[in-house]
Amino acid sequence: MKDYALIAHAYNKTVRIYVASSTHLVEEARKIHKTWPTATAALGRFLTVSAMMGLMYKEKERITLRIKGDGPIGSMLVEANTLGEVRGELTNSNVYLQYEDGPKKGKLNVGAAVGKGFLHVTKDLGMKEFFTSSSELQTGEIGDDFTYYFALSEQTPSSVGLGVLVNVDHSVLASGGYILQVMPNIKEETITHLESLISSLPPMSTLIHEGKTPEEILTLLSSGTEEILKKQPINYSCHCSKESFSKSLSALDDETMDSLIHEDGQAEIECHFCHKKYHFTKDELLKIKNFRKI
Repeated sequence: MKDYALIAHAYNKTVRIYVASSTHLVEEARKIHKTWPTATAALGRFLTVSAMMGLMYKEKERITLRIKGDGPIGSMLVEANTLGEVRGELTNSNVYLQYEDGPKKGKLNVGAAVGKGFLHVTKDLGMKEFFTSSSELQTGEIGDDFTYYFALSEQTPSSVGLGVLVNVDHSVLASGGYILQVMPNIKEETITHLESLISSLPPMSTLIHEGKTPEEILTLLSSGTEEILKKQPINYSCHCSKESFSKSLSALDDETMDSLIHEDGQAEIECHFCHKKYHFTKDELLKIKNFRKI
């Protein structure tokens, strides 16, 4: 099953629901960044919720999301757009923490891996200035942190469920998520029903692993009242290019450029999102330096 997300209304249009399956997307990220299991789960949850958030915007609008925690993962950054494309990076991919006791013993401890800190969301709405809103991380488990972010920064009461199941060989077995947002005209009995439903719902990774499609999960969340508005493929996609990195090099000061040209005689730039490397010869660096003087 290919990864995709659904956007729907439910409960007589008083609830908006996003549901996504993201197993292949997260597995692609794992391969690129060579993440260990807990880092895979953290980045995978972050990529999944970001892919769904990207669908909340219009046309060429895009968002950049950053989680800066004090846990061993360090910071994570994800870019998302309205086409369901995401790409991300993290400071430390070699993190494998598990709960040592309690009801979650043996499960991946994403909260400890992320730690305490902040979630920042920067919106590029095609205007001259970007807009950034922030909220404090609540548990580091990602889902709880976005639930709090939507309530605090977007003034939209929401429930966010995310899950990544990692196989014994460290590959991604299942991944998915949902965002459920209530509208101002929602009835109190609907809220009570949703609270009960969400508390009894199995983890998203379990539902995906059992073979549930986003449509079937949507039906569970909506109690059969859903009206699907859109189905959108989602994927890990990086559009980096040598041309874009040439522009980055052209922004360097003369001293740095001269060092690359005369001391190193070349330059190699690696994309943080896909780890593709771009090589620039001495002649290419000279052209870049001279062109910006025209």
